[in-house]
Amino acid sequence: MKTFLVERDVGNTPTVELLGMSAASWRTARQMQQEGDRIYYLGSTYLPADGLCLCLYTAKSAEVVANHSQVARLPVRRITDAVAFGTPAFPEAVD
Repeated sequence: MKTFLVERDVGNTPTVELLGMSAASWRTARQMQQEGDRIYYLGSTYLPADGLCLCLYTAKSAEVVANHSQVARLPVRRITDAVAFGTPAFPEAVD
């Protein structure tokens, strides 16, 4: 499993819609897990001054993360490899 950061251009999206996007990410990750894809949504950080939402995942590959975003209908600016510090461990996400 690798860690990935997804940058999403969200502009000045209202908080309630950002929360909806987060919920969609959780739901989609759970659905994909049930279908056999190993992807875990670790959380997001919103940068209002930049109109960016930064979302952290662990998954087998960037392709799995890209598919997740497509299924959840979430915008993607880019997906990059990442190293997370201080993120709670999810035992089921560790090889």
